[in-house]
Amino acid sequence: MLKVFEKGGKLYWLHSTVDAFETFLHVPGTVTRKGAHVRDCVDLKRIIIIALIAAIPAAIFGMWNVGYQHSLANGTDWNIFQEFWYGFLKVLPLYIVSYVVGLFFEFASAQIRGEEVNEGYLMSGFLIPLIVPVTTPLWMLAVAVAFAVVFGKEVFGGTGMNIWNPALLARAFLFFSYPNSMSGSSVWVAGAPDAFTGATPLVVAAEQGAGALDFWTLFWGGCAGSVGETSVIAILLGAIILLWTKVASWKVMLGSVLGASFVGILANLCGGTDIPFYYQFVMGGFAFGTVFMATDPVTSAQTEAGKWIYGIFIGAVCVVVRLFNPGYAEGMMLAILLGNTFAPLIDHCVTSVHISRKFKKSIAA
Repeated sequence: MLKVFEKGGKLYWLHSTVDAFETFLHVPGTVTRKGAHVRDCVDLKRIIIIALIAAIPAAIFGMWNVGYQHSLANGTDWNIFQEFWYGFLKVLPLYIVSYVVGLFFEFASAQIRGEEVNEGYLMSGFLIPLIVPVTTPLWMLAVAVAFAVVFGKEVFGGTGMNIWNPALLARAFLFFSYPNSMSGSSVWVAGAPDAFTGATPLVVAAEQGAGALDFWTLFWGGCAGSVGETSVIAILLGAIILLWTKVASWKVMLGSVLGASFVGILANLCGGTDIPFYYQFVMGGFAFGTVFMATDPVTSAQTEAGKWIYGIFIGAVCVVVRLFNPGYAEGMMLAILLGNTFAPLIDHCVTSVHISRKFKKSIAA
């Protein structure tokens, strides 16, 4: 039956789509029999599935938090199940738009090029609704997803060839194209009354200082913010899964924390801010970005030493933006995109230094 979708068949124009679903649902029938190949059970599909599982705790908590913030804003006495159900119904349309629009362009691009559909967007499509406000208009999200997939990924050749993280590119498109829907105090709480102020911790810290923030509340996630970025506990659960399965680099994660700590401590010592440096880890998208965005194996540094430099660079730039740019309280998105831009240069410099040292050692020998 599948022959009609092969080259020369009547439905060949659906070949990439049928092949994508067959590959996703079944184990590939092709087996490596000769040549030098790495033979193990790890492939792109399994890596994507592990990353999805790691992000599920943050997604589940985010859905509950959407209902919890709505309950606080309106003074309703909801139980945990009512709060989660409300949040689920609010976040579900974001996921539907993210996957429908993103996969449409993925399938169309693969069919036009006559190539297989890569599984990469399964992860990007899952992350995009978690890094935007729950009140984001669906048509805006659709435009942002289309831009991220077409101009941030497919024009470079698809999964594995893109320079920037597609999920962050979608958020950056929304932020610079529709800033009123991505910032302010009213965009973070679904169904909030007009007089309600749902300011994020970063905004509260910038306007009122560190004294208005409770570290424990920030840590467990009972605050306003993007859907999946509020609970550090849920994000750390995902980090444990990624590190245990070796899907993500611990060097990038630790480097990001070290870079943010250095700038934060320096700012505290110089009197640049009264916010303790460790508050930076639990505010905004720092934790989520460090665990799920900065560690993207495609857009991050590839060399071992480069991963340290890349991570430290992202953490440091994030805090610098937060401290010295009052017009933009968050800095993780820009820091990671900037890190993506310089990742190839970082790897080139590390490789060049290594080759130079090897050459000098060979001459000395």
